[in-house]
Parts: sequence; structure tokens; C-alpha cells
Amino acid sequence: MSELFASPFFGVALSVLAFWVGVKIQKKTKLAICNPLLIAAILVICLLLIFRIPYDAYNQGGSLINLFLSPATACLAISIYNKIQLLRKNWLPVVVGCTVGSVVSMGSILLMCRLFALDAAITASLLPKSVTTSIAVGVAEAHGGIPSFTVAAVCITGILGSIAAPFLIRLFRVKNPVAAGLAIGTCSHAVGTSKALEIGETEGAMSGLAMGVSGLITVVFALFLTL
Repeated sequence: MSELFASPFFGVALSVLAFWVGVKIQKKTKLAICNPLLIAAILVICLLLIFRIPYDAYNQGGSLINLFLSPATACLAISIYNKIQLLRKNWLPVVVGCTVGSVVSMGSILLMCRLFALDAAITASLLPKSVTTSIAVGVAEAHGGIPSFTVAAVCITGILGSIAAPFLIRLFRVKNPVAAGLAIGTCSHAVGTSKALEIGETEGAMSGLAMGVSGLITVVFALFLTL
């Protein structure tokens, strides 16, 4: 049995199976909190604890999955290119909205981390919480952050954003679908974008565009941060 756990295929198979279960649960329940990534993480943690499988053994395969984060980041350029007409038509609100959203997100986290005297590693892990996982992990690692913390923060941010988005749109009486989509995509990345698609086609398109643009802006801003 120990030879099975030591194989890189074990970590890959367990990760894929756990994510598949998460997708099935999300489709069945239709609940935003049942995010496949969150469910997969909980399932993997529970299995490792129950069967007392060393994390290093699992991570031999899990680390192989991490290799795909960089290609996944590059693929965001495709979504931006596919919506190039929307970007040209609404370039000013897109750029300004994503820039302001990214500044507020990273600035508020930096302020609270300083206020609560959190160390540099935790701060770096939380700063990119509002962008998609592939970008967030890269930004966190570049500044000495802890990837697992970053993934957890990204999941929580996305789930909260998808839950709160419809309520906040009604509360502030946001009638413009472009504005609604930009706000959702900038603050709650892919999980929020899935909710934006449920709200409307334009909201979903603008949210997907904002997710890519705000990710690029966050990477640029992170270069000038001193933690």
C-alpha cells in the first residue's frame, strides 16, 4: 500500500477524482458554496488524515498538477482576445474599473495585514485573493507567500463574491450590465463569473474579460509592492 501512495499517479488520480466529485455535487445542489475546488480540497485533506497518508507522498503527484498553472494563466489571453470587440468598445470603463478594483482589493488586504501585524508570508499569500488561482499562486510564490493559503483565500473570496453579487447589485441598483459584470469579475474571478453568466450574457462576458484584465493588473502592481 505504501508503494501505491509513493507513486506520483496516486496524487494526480486523487486530485482529479476529488475535483470530479466536487463538480458533481455543485451541479446537483446548484449552491455557490459547493465550489468544486473547495470540495476537492476538503476531500483530499480528509482522506489524507483518515488514512494517515503523508502529505509529501501525495504531493509527488499534486506537484505535477501545479505545473499546469502557468499554461492556464497564459490561456487567459484567449478569453481577452475572444472579447476584443467588447474591450475596444468599453476600454475605458474596463481599464479604470479593473484598476480601481485591483488597487482597492490589494490595498485593503495590505492595510489589514499591517493593522493585525501579520508576517510577510501571510500578507503575500492573501494579497492576490481576488484573481484566479493560477495567477494568485504565481504572485504569492514570487513574494514568498504560501500557495495553500492563497488557494484557500481565492476559494473563499470567489464563493463570497458569487453569493453576495446578486444582493449587492439590487442593493445599489446597478442597472448597467457592463458595470455589474466588471465588478463581479474583478472581485471574485472565475467563481463570480459563473454567477454573472446566470445573471445575464453581457454580465458574464464582461466578468470574464474583467477576470483576465484584473489578473494582469494585479501582477503588475505586485511588482512594486514591498512587504
